[in-house]
Amino acid sequence: MSKTAIVIGATGLVGSEVLDLLLRDDRYSKVKVFHRRSTGIKHPKLEEHIVDFDAIDDWKLKLTGDELYSALGTTIKKAGSQEKQYNIDYTYQFETAKAAAKNGVKKYSLVSSAGADHRSKVFYSRLKGELDRDVKDLSFEVITIMRPSILAGERNESRLGESIGMFFMKFVTKIPGLKKYRPILGRTVAQGMINSLHKCPPGYHIFELDEIFYL
Repeated sequence: MSKTAIVIGATGLVGSEVLDLLLRDDRYSKVKVFHRRSTGIKHPKLEEHIVDFDAIDDWKLKLTGDELYSALGTTIKKAGSQEKQYNIDYTYQFETAKAAAKNGVKKYSLVSSAGADHRSKVFYSRLKGELDRDVKDLSFEVITIMRPSILAGERNESRLGESIGMFFMKFVTKIPGLKKYRPILGRTVAQGMINSLHKCPPGYHIFELDEIFYL
């Protein structure tokens, strides 16, 4: 049976790879994308919606399908403040997931981050952890959460912190026991998200670091 997938964050490193993989996958007849700017992609399976995430009530009824892939996110530098980053990384993703679940979407996969913990004193880790925790209570049959190490691949924007991290990780991961922290390609995370929704039984599943390589 052909399926409909929903993607938010489709212009980012992981989200763009999710979109590409879904468009190539014969199991999907339609891919709905909701975002703030066009991907510029033309494809017969692609249904693109340019939306205002601050006005989700205007378009939430369009969040219908079989699976939701959530890869929306930004940096504090680009957002301009912690409040604005929280709004994008937590509020937009949670409200989209809540609406999709209410509309009957059965499966959900989310890109989180290594070290995500709602009790953390580190702002970014805490907001990621809060989202991971709160989506657990939504009515999806299957929820899978990816917590990758540093993401590798071509971005539309430069992230100095990740570039520095990538440089040091090349050496650190050669130390026994630290291989699991090695950088991971955005496409590998994207494929893991799709595979997880096909493999995992009903429930809430978190995949940490190198576990994503084996999905």
